[in-house]
Amino acid sequence: MTRSRSSLDLKGKKVVVVGLARSGFAASKLLASLGAQVTASDQKPAEALSVDVGELSSKGVIIETGGHRPETFFQADLIVLSPGVDLKMPLLREAKAKGIPILGEAELAYRASRARFIGITGTKGKGTTTTILGKILERAGFPVVVAGNIGTPLSEVAPSLGPDHWVVAELSSFQLEAIDRFHPHVAVLLNLAPDHLDRYASVEEYYAAKAPLFRNQGPSDFAVVNADDEKAKELSKDGRARRLFFSRLSRVEEGAFLDGEMLILSRSGRREAICRVGELKVPGIAIVENALAASTAASALKVEVATMAEALLAFQGREHCLEFVGMIDGVLYYNDSKATNVFAVARALESFEVPVILIAGGRDKREGFSLLKPLVWKRVKALILLGEAREKIKVALDGFGPVEEAGSMEDAVEKAVGAAKAGEVVLLSPGCTSFDMFRSAEDRGRRFKEAVLKISRQPSAISRQLKAHPL
Repeated sequence: MTRSRSSLDLKGKKVVVVGLARSGFAASKLLASLGAQVTASDQKPAEALSVDVGELSSKGVIIETGGHRPETFFQADLIVLSPGVDLKMPLLREAKAKGIPILGEAELAYRASRARFIGITGTKGKGTTTTILGKILERAGFPVVVAGNIGTPLSEVAPSLGPDHWVVAELSSFQLEAIDRFHPHVAVLLNLAPDHLDRYASVEEYYAAKAPLFRNQGPSDFAVVNADDEKAKELSKDGRARRLFFSRLSRVEEGAFLDGEMLILSRSGRREAICRVGELKVPGIAIVENALAASTAASALKVEVATMAEALLAFQGREHCLEFVGMIDGVLYYNDSKATNVFAVARALESFEVPVILIAGGRDKREGFSLLKPLVWKRVKALILLGEAREKIKVALDGFGPVEEAGSMEDAVEKAVGAAKAGEVVLLSPGCTSFDMFRSAEDRGRRFKEAVLKISRQPSAISRQLKAHPL
């Protein structure tokens, strides 16, 4: 039986919000508006936080920074977690043992909202698929909001929406492991590959963290699954929702697939062409899979194929996701800073048939860089390494060369320029998190673009093109 969302009666209740980044900030404001006695707790000192704690204080929220206090946790009626907070934290384990309920920020937002939800997860492509689906539904006339891991916290927008609204939510494993009653009408699982092994004890544990997406679905709901990914199919097979599939490699009966160069939707025994791969403005196989997934999800809501095509052909891509930066002296520059795992780097490299000068590295997530070895030897002309994982990547690639190390993004781009010739690609696709050298993946991507722009202004740069260049 599908579990209903329960009403939130938190007036006068003691609620602790753990983690004061953007999601924790939004959750704290929401809880205060619901009449809860809110304490927001963060390990960082107040001056290191990126949010306005003064605004929270003005709403009656108690701020505790510089560490978590056991007495605060153990006196709570409810604990709400920001996505980055690990459920295995000893204080949380002890609080759970004492019977204190613990919810994630996404769960809180869901319970406080009357809107209908679409949940999208996977190792790679969540944000792009979420964005595309939001654009499709918007063109189809749906009142829709895109939120979640993509940037806007769910608790910032979902509670104000009515029952006719739709929320397209990008959901990470961190968010999904802390849900209880969250019930998406459409759940999308894009793919599964090793990631976040700095947080999870095993690949299997990471995959299992995605499974709650399907937990509360019933027979009237839809699960959209990648038919080419055996792990994704296995994870979703016990759900009660109707499964729809998308595939780049084979035809499917209900869903979307690639037939030669054509994206096809198969629905109720009828097949319709959506668009050609060459008409998409973003290169690579990843965008094809994202488009197929979004189209399949939209088909569950009876969206017309023509509307899907309009949205797909208008989509210019997302910043820091295989983003075209420009062309200098015939060399193409791409910013894929949000490629923070090995799987994402592989997808980026597969997007190009020309030689690639790859800028990679950062803070390791305990993944196996050796998985990249065949692709690097096949596609990469030169490798520029940044950050803490430099040596580990070098060892994993077993003698590949040439390899250079860079001390900054500007240095990396200058070295890449020296290695590249007209017709080739300089690609930032780190395969690591950014926190050893940059504030965020976005900060890293911006630094890359600034360095490319600086190169373009040098007298030796005889040409520059700032619009998409066909490969």
